[in-house]
Amino acid sequence: MTDTTSKVSRRGPRPAARVSRTPAGGAPGRGAAPRSRRTHPLRRLTPWLFLAGPLILLITFTYVPVGNMIFYSFTDWDGVSPDRRMVGLDNYQQIFTRPELFRVFFVSFYYLAASFVQITIALYFATVLSFDLRLRNLFKGILFFPYLINGVAIGFVFLYFFQDGGTLDSVLSWFGAGGGHAWLGSPESANTSLAGVSVWRFTGLNFVLFLGAIQSIPAELYEAAQLDGATRRQQFRHIIAPSIRPVLSLSVILAVSGSLAVFEIPWIMTGGATGTQTFVIQTIKLAFQFNKTGLASAAAVVLLLIIVLITWVQRRLVPDERTDLV
Repeated sequence: MTDTTSKVSRRGPRPAARVSRTPAGGAPGRGAAPRSRRTHPLRRLTPWLFLAGPLILLITFTYVPVGNMIFYSFTDWDGVSPDRRMVGLDNYQQIFTRPELFRVFFVSFYYLAASFVQITIALYFATVLSFDLRLRNLFKGILFFPYLINGVAIGFVFLYFFQDGGTLDSVLSWFGAGGGHAWLGSPESANTSLAGVSVWRFTGLNFVLFLGAIQSIPAELYEAAQLDGATRRQQFRHIIAPSIRPVLSLSVILAVSGSLAVFEIPWIMTGGATGTQTFVIQTIKLAFQFNKTGLASAAAVVLLLIIVLITWVQRRLVPDERTDLV
């Protein structure tokens, strides 16, 4: 008994339980610890501070010009004078009723057909070069190199390529095909030639998109398919095609919008002559050559609405579905 009492006296009295000073309502009292960094108000504002710069630039250089363009489409502004007289829907009526203004849409069908050709070529080479093949890195560089060249340089190169007695006629003469054909002399031949140039230039972009999507497919799927005796064609149909469906949908959207907004190559090679004038070339001529900024703005709005409508229809017909093959 004496020994136990002495041990208790050495240790001293047991400390009392700590009582929280936080009031019942949950608010900290005077003796509460400082607020945590996670709950600090500046922490919540930090993401918006980082987004402020890009948002200001986006609104200033994208949405404000688009708003001004829509406003100008309802006026007869010439782009110079301060007077902007409202004309209502007269500019839109001219676009759809004047044949010379609406006819340029048919030129886009050449580039639209060429876009599907380039998607097919890019998908084929991306599928072939995704497998183990000798010198495949060299072929990848060859296919992607045209996309790195400036569009102005491409226009001048192919301008000499298609001229009478130029490179194409010289090559054809080696095979006895004759020369002297005016490749840029008629609307059909000129538009076909220009669309072929766009295929040569933009195939590399689609090729890189498809190649990246194919290489992201797990290798175990190919190994399992080979063990089951699947051929390359069957692997493409049941493994590659379902996996790259979102990228393929994106390529179709880019093809449609790009075919409607062609500018560089026809502007440099023909200047819109011989029936090669696209919708963008016509819009630029209306604004800067004929000083009809209001009509050009209406044409730009129509082009924007057509691209948005086609994109919406395409997304409704082919929705993005997550494909899980593993």
